Amino acid sequence: MPVPVAPRRWPLLGHTPAMLTQRAKFTDALHEHGDVVRLDLGPLHAYFVTSPALTHEVLVSQGSRFRKGAMFDKFQPYLGTGLLLSNGEFHLRQRRLMQPAFHRERIETYAATMARAAAALAARWRPGEVRVIENDMQELAVTIVGEALFSTEMGRRAVEEVRRSIFTVIQQGMIRALSPSFVEKLPIPGNREFDAAITRMKAVVLQVIESWRTDGIDHGDVLSMLLLAGMTDQQTYDEVLTLLTAGIETTAIALAWALYEVGRNPEIEHRLHAEVDAVLGGRPVTFADVAFLTYTEQIVQETLRRYPIWFVMRRTLTDVQLGDVHLPAGAEVIVSPHALHHDERYFPEPRRFDPGRWTQEFTAGLPRGAFIPFGGGNRQCLGNTFAHTEIVITLATVATRWRLIPTRPARVKFTSAPYPDGLRMKAVPRN
Repeated sequence: MPVPVAPRRWPLLGHTPAMLTQRAKFTDALHEHGDVVRLDLGPLHAYFVTSPALTHEVLVSQGSRFRKGAMFDKFQPYLGTGLLLSNGEFHLRQRRLMQPAFHRERIETYAATMARAAAALAARWRPGEVRVIENDMQELAVTIVGEALFSTEMGRRAVEEVRRSIFTVIQQGMIRALSPSFVEKLPIPGNREFDAAITRMKAVVLQVIESWRTDGIDHGDVLSMLLLAGMTDQQTYDEVLTLLTAGIETTAIALAWALYEVGRNPEIEHRLHAEVDAVLGGRPVTFADVAFLTYTEQIVQETLRRYPIWFVMRRTLTDVQLGDVHLPAGAEVIVSPHALHHDERYFPEPRRFDPGRWTQEFTAGLPRGAFIPFGGGNRQCLGNTFAHTEIVITLATVATRWRLIPTRPARVKFTSAPYPDGLRMKAVPRN
């Protein structure tokens, strides 16, 4: 059958916050035109999948018929063949090699680092101080992922460079991915900043790898696991940079938005404080506590629903049938977690932040593909449990000591996700 064509309201050029927000609203409404909608992005014709069932087919049941799409091609020069971008048998092999780094026993070890880092951050705040919360959460995410990756003195110096450079890499990299190819060759400040950050990051990570090869000791960190698995220096670098970009951005954004939503919703804040008081009794949170922080987990789920990544792209490897639509080999396909998570057919009042919606009955009634904060199938984010644990532990740690009160309404800027833009919140001691 003919594929519906989206109305031509897509603002193709420009990356101002208003324009990127307009694009997100545009894609959120595409389900009104059908389950698969053709979207003309300048010279690129893409097929936007709007239904949970067909999303599940793209990511899971027919996942082997797809590979990463056009947007990811732009990342290849600096992310290499890390887990985010690799395909086929090589991707499956790398995923199997890295899986042990995210087993439950390892997560339990990382949880101690998460709790310690979150407590150290909270201890630096002062009563009445106004904090830019997204900056604090970015710093925290870098510290936690960096310590999980690198545990040596050389590794700690690498973490400082990561702190300096990683968000330039993430944000300018996404702008490149969404821009025509000629833009990345222009001598503009964003390009110069991006190239310099990548050069610094690569140099320091390769120094850490060289240092490890010299002493050959298993330090119990992720880097040791990668190198002991037999990866080359270049492949290890690719996977490290992938873990840094994937493991820092999503978690930092989610933490900032979660704290903002708690701070502006007194009822949610009260329930969170009651739970952490009952479960923790004032002591530091541990990995064993996470299972009992059920309302805190509901806050995490609602944050991941409300503030997910904008879209991901896939490319068909063969002819593919999606519902009534036939797609030829080489077709570009777009799936939008943001659009799916704001579809009122599955999430009533989708723009209202409501952790209470995440009951067992509600979750069981969601169709497959309606909620995909970490993707799906063999490309589901390997660090999803790591991220969940980090967010729960941080929320519980902060809530034990502080109330964070927004001093102004939130501003949003879209790149790959809805980034908070200056979430200023006043720190008020709970006691």
